[in-house]
Amino acid sequence: MDVSVLGLGQMGSAIAERLVGAGHKVSVWNRSKGKADDLVARGAFELDASFEAWARSDVCITMVADSQALADVALAPHSGLAHAATGRGKTLIDMSTVSAEVSGHVAAAASAGGVRYLRAPVSGNPGVVRAGNLTILASGEEAVFTSVEGLLRDIGPHVFHVGEGDAARIIKLALNLMVAGTAELLAECVALAEAHGVRRDKLLEVVGASALASPLVKYKIGPLLADDYTPTFSSRLMRKDVDLALDAAAAGGVPLPVTSVVQQLLQACISTGLGELDFMALLLRLQREAGQTSG
Repeated sequence: MDVSVLGLGQMGSAIAERLVGAGHKVSVWNRSKGKADDLVARGAFELDASFEAWARSDVCITMVADSQALADVALAPHSGLAHAATGRGKTLIDMSTVSAEVSGHVAAAASAGGVRYLRAPVSGNPGVVRAGNLTILASGEEAVFTSVEGLLRDIGPHVFHVGEGDAARIIKLALNLMVAGTAELLAECVALAEAHGVRRDKLLEVVGASALASPLVKYKIGPLLADDYTPTFSSRLMRKDVDLALDAAAAGGVPLPVTSVVQQLLQACISTGLGELDFMALLLRLQREAGQTSG
């Protein structure tokens, strides 16, 4: 299949790699130059502008940083993918984590312009993508989903069509508020134990063998043992997703008291210079407050 991938951050690059490896004819674009070099070496074609995607592809995947970036690519006057005349009858798949509000604007523009639109946010990080274990949540017309299901499974095997409209957006935000909350509780668990002289390796050995050992917790044990906060997903991006979850909750009249506290804690990470580290920097913030050294 001819497919374009727009947005070559860590996730977009990994998705493009999977598609190239699966034998698709892949075109790529990123706002800043240089990120496509490795993909071009693997056989991808680099676009000069995002709107060129429809000239080369039947399907265009966007994986961008935030709602504004999606609006810039999909809704820009005269060149937005959602309403470009060259996109009529083709399929736009957005895999970013963005607000349901902006996604709704994209859906309206796509409908008016004859572009088929699927929301397909993901659960996982670049390592999960490259390992072939990504979860993809899709919502939109079932016929659109069916037409690209095989393509999505080439990116990740766990593909769910969860309903119409922006259902996938809401589920993704609900999942991420649980990720953020779990990370804070894991950080508090480590900080409490270490304050009383418990060795981190012994603590995490027990946690990893307990009923609390979710895949997320198990995935974080290795980096915590190594005191490694290399970002798989930064504190800043997690704060963005928590913000979106709280916005959606406000729109639905649902209080999220724990998530509101976690939002403040993530902001504290950002304000103290930890925003570009992995979101488990929540532990570093706690250690600083407690006067603990890491390890």
